[in-house]
Amino acid sequence: MSRGDNSGKGKTSRKQEGKGKSKSNANDKGKSNYGNKPYVRGKALAKKASNAAPKKLSDSDEIRLNKYVANSGVCSRRDADLYIKTGSVWVNGKPITEMGYKVKLTDEVKFDGRLITPHKKEYVLLNKPKGFVTSTSPEKTKTVMDLVANASKSVLKPVGRLERNTTGLLLFTNDVDLEKKLTHHKSGVRKIFHVELERNLKFEDLQKIEKGIKLEEGFINVDEISYIEGASKNEIGVQLQSAKNGIIHKLFEHLNYSVVKLDRVIFAGLTKKDLPRGHWRILTEQEVINLRMM
Repeated sequence: MSRGDNSGKGKTSRKQEGKGKSKSNANDKGKSNYGNKPYVRGKALAKKASNAAPKKLSDSDEIRLNKYVANSGVCSRRDADLYIKTGSVWVNGKPITEMGYKVKLTDEVKFDGRLITPHKKEYVLLNKPKGFVTSTSPEKTKTVMDLVANASKSVLKPVGRLERNTTGLLLFTNDVDLEKKLTHHKSGVRKIFHVELERNLKFEDLQKIEKGIKLEEGFINVDEISYIEGASKNEIGVQLQSAKNGIIHKLFEHLNYSVVKLDRVIFAGLTKKDLPRGHWRILTEQEVINLRMM
């Protein structure tokens, strides 16, 4: 596994991913560099206005039914007109075929029998720095929600968790179905962590982890573990799929090692490429398609 931010395509092997130690970004240091920063891959900081969401509707506002359906993400507004004509859209228990029909947010709207909401699906990827807890509740301490506060006017939720001092990729969305899919214990979402220990990992201990270790949480298997090429033997790459929060720390602590740094460099095919620490960006349309196809 490489220390750098690779594309994550194909199976990871001990020699497969790139060599060398990546240089830390200037944004990794200093609290003042963090928070509410959009980032466009390969370019300078993006204008916040370019990512601004449309004005949030109140419950009393009325919008056209075709816009309501299109905003839910199931189809375009033009296609929504066709579905409305064929009676595929129901409002408050009745099929609506009238063009220009208006609904309120309090109305119950169903598309092909499935309840939908008019909020556009949004997907934000954050390169989380240290010192922020993964919580959506207001707390005295700093939370990841502070970092993506300007990313959207919609209510976004983090997909899974990263511990306070764990850094790396964290996805946010208001797509409830995708969030449930990616966090399900049988989802098989690929995650790669770079682990730095306080001392070199013995080869025999690496082999023990490869074979699996029994902890209080049960028998823990990693998909792959290897030394990072070009680095000292206290820097390890760990690939795993479904795992409880904090399991990597417990895995190494069981063998009497202390984890100094833990960084998630790949999550569900997404990488940290061109995304500095403390910054966020909007996923591309293709990235969203790839996540939905997992």
